[in-house]
Amino acid sequence: MIKVASGYKRAAPTKSAASLTASFAKRRLCTAIISVVGVMVVMVSAGPAFAAVPLQLVYRVSHSMIGNLGSYSCTVEPRGNGVTEISTHEHIDASVLGIPLYRMDAAGTERWQGNRLVSFHGVTENPSGRVEVRGEAQGSHFVIMSPQSMSTTAGTVHPAEPCAPDFLQSTTILRPDTGGIEQVRISGGAPASVVIDGNPTPVRKYILDGKTRYTAWLDSRNVPVMFAIEDGTGEATFTLARCVSGNAAAYRPGTR
Repeated sequence: MIKVASGYKRAAPTKSAASLTASFAKRRLCTAIISVVGVMVVMVSAGPAFAAVPLQLVYRVSHSMIGNLGSYSCTVEPRGNGVTEISTHEHIDASVLGIPLYRMDAAGTERWQGNRLVSFHGVTENPSGRVEVRGEAQGSHFVIMSPQSMSTTAGTVHPAEPCAPDFLQSTTILRPDTGGIEQVRISGGAPASVVIDGNPTPVRKYILDGKTRYTAWLDSRNVPVMFAIEDGTGEATFTLARCVSGNAAAYRPGTR
């Protein structure tokens, strides 16, 4: 069960420059934060291939106007006979000048048979309440149940997260926070370079265009080391902090 801190109380109004600045930032950015963290990690990754040992990717999340937003992680666990489970966790706690703007905690569990998503369960909690989304494969389709509706989509659907396999093969994305479906167009793959924690990292750059524009950078191991979500107020960036596979030492971008 995800525990969320009690709701924030609005700060007492003052006429200080700091208070006025924070008030403006809160009005302008809160909606953007909700949009960004709701989508979270819609990725254009080919996806780290399902391995015989567990794999965990941990990201730090930041916004170009706010700074640090929180963290996101996904863990891949093989179960045998071609079955793999993926668990995701995200924590967002945004503030400006010490004034809380938005908080969200979410968790999801996926079950895969080969490259086919066979079930999904996600819970998102924020100041607006709790949203639970469930989905399961039925024949050649995937049925999604959310508080708003029940819908059916293509059996090739992928949740919006970077651990899903062969992500470049699917143009149908499941929004874990709402149960909504988004169609996307994927392009790119050209060589590029990004600097992460001072380490230059050779990557391939991909663009995903749907209702929102996303950019992703994959390294030579097909690990998504960075991805970004653009909106009207700036850019939210997810940067790989560590990648751990089985009992191996943590791998960080730019290292061997």
